[in-house]
Amino acid sequence: MDIKRTVLWVIFSMSLLLLWDNWMRHNGKSSMFFPAASTQQAKPAAASATGAAGIAAPAVNSDSVAASSANATAVAAKTELITITTDVIKVDIDTLGGEVRRLELLKYKDHPAPEHFYLPFLEAVGLKEKAKTERNVVLFDAGETRTYLAQTGLANAALPNHKSVFTALPGKRSLDGADSVQLVLESQQGGVKLTKTLTFKKGDYAIGVKHTVTNNTAAPITPALYLQLIHDGTKPAGGSMFTGPSEFYAPAIYTEAEKFQKLDFEKIHKAEQEQPGSSNNSHVKSADNGWVAVIQHFFVSAFVPQDKGAREFRTEKVRDNVYSISTILQLGTIAPGAAKDSDAVLYSGPQSTATLEKIAPGLELVKDYGILALIAKPLFWLMELIHGLIGNWGWTIVVFTISIKLALFPLSAAGYRSMAKMKVVTPKMQAVRERYKNDPQKMNQAMMELYKTEKINPLGGCFPILIQMPVFLALYWVLQASVEMRGAPWTGWITDLTSPDPLFILPLIYAISMFITTKLNPAPADPVQAKMMMFMPLIFSVMFFFFPSGLVLYWVVNNILSIGQQWVINNKLIPPEHKA
Repeated sequence: MDIKRTVLWVIFSMSLLLLWDNWMRHNGKSSMFFPAASTQQAKPAAASATGAAGIAAPAVNSDSVAASSANATAVAAKTELITITTDVIKVDIDTLGGEVRRLELLKYKDHPAPEHFYLPFLEAVGLKEKAKTERNVVLFDAGETRTYLAQTGLANAALPNHKSVFTALPGKRSLDGADSVQLVLESQQGGVKLTKTLTFKKGDYAIGVKHTVTNNTAAPITPALYLQLIHDGTKPAGGSMFTGPSEFYAPAIYTEAEKFQKLDFEKIHKAEQEQPGSSNNSHVKSADNGWVAVIQHFFVSAFVPQDKGAREFRTEKVRDNVYSISTILQLGTIAPGAAKDSDAVLYSGPQSTATLEKIAPGLELVKDYGILALIAKPLFWLMELIHGLIGNWGWTIVVFTISIKLALFPLSAAGYRSMAKMKVVTPKMQAVRERYKNDPQKMNQAMMELYKTEKINPLGGCFPILIQMPVFLALYWVLQASVEMRGAPWTGWITDLTSPDPLFILPLIYAISMFITTKLNPAPADPVQAKMMMFMPLIFSVMFFFFPSGLVLYWVVNNILSIGQQWVINNKLIPPEHKA
């Protein structure tokens, strides 16, 4: 078997597989690599003015919820929507329940849903308006087509919960030059007072959430506090067929014992169908640590309790196409006249590795590098170091590629020497094939003897290609998962390294560089393989029209360096007797 031809076909097949996987995800199918959540296609019911009526607090029976919901409707006119603005987020909090109904990221722009795969080209030449791209990313939302809420309360319908009316104490609603701003909400029900203190800090996507439970009754109480995220199961609009994974939403749980568990709404739906009112059985149920989250492409929202203590984890279907993931904290016994505090963090923002690592153990795992995480993580770590010195992700890729090329030069040189030797002994190989053409076993034995005599490694010529593929594929996943590169420009016409080249300039440069590299390399002895090597630049160039421009930039720089490297190898390292 011609091993090099096999390797080339494997590489080509892997590239086609990546394109097919992107097409599947674009059309709402399951990914072969990303365990993204399967989603319902039904449109969620619009959230009501009472704060998503019908969403029950954990551990609250349905009859109590109905009574609480009716009471909330009667006093809805007394509620208000409070907007808190910092330099990075704009948040709407409803005094009905104190729930977060909308959160806008002021530093991140949304992307439009491409009407065609060539939309970037149309925009670049002025045939398509870019006004849609000026929208900010919105995470929490209670609109007609999206239900995404953060709710907290006491897990008893007779006590303050996310159905209760809260009173907002007077105070600032924006930073106004300060480093932080607080919103204090109070509600008293059943003789128990619940105070929510939300702290927003400058330049921070983490919101401090402090709950103070005051027992104004004549008897001890043992309340439980729930922190829950509500999300619909509708497949999001947007995403491109070839530029990476389509948008998705998935609940997640982390504990020290079970580590990171990524779930999906479909399993929650099935669990509800099999046993109505039950929690999904596919995840950890209790621990004394951990957090819950809803993750999506590039962003995440997570409730992270700050105190270690007994807690439950639940995932439930709230109503048609709306689901919840929650953690329920046991606050212990509170004596009459006493109070108990519970601190948590609500992080809602970008999946920045450095930031997530500081907030909670394991939170950085929401950043999904796919099946090549072991390579992608150190690769991104190295790129972050380079970016810290350069400040531009495009030039970071260039410097990174040069570094990889220099590090692998000795191995590449050995591979090219082997290719040159293979060409020299090609006549002997042909003679062996002709002599033993009717006896494959003896042919293989004779070929191995020839390799041994000539000191040739039959796999040597494959090394220059094989050693690049893990880096190439890992960089593909880094570009798909790293919000740091989302919208990051390089220079000139490249304004987003995670999107395709809008003018197709990099793919064309790649084709030219690949053609030159092919000409400089020793020609394969097999004429079929030689023709295949000539067609490869064209095939890959067409495929690169749809790949992230940062990935194509890496390959272009790699090829340009390969041209110089091959010249050095041909003229300095390959002995004259091995040259054609």
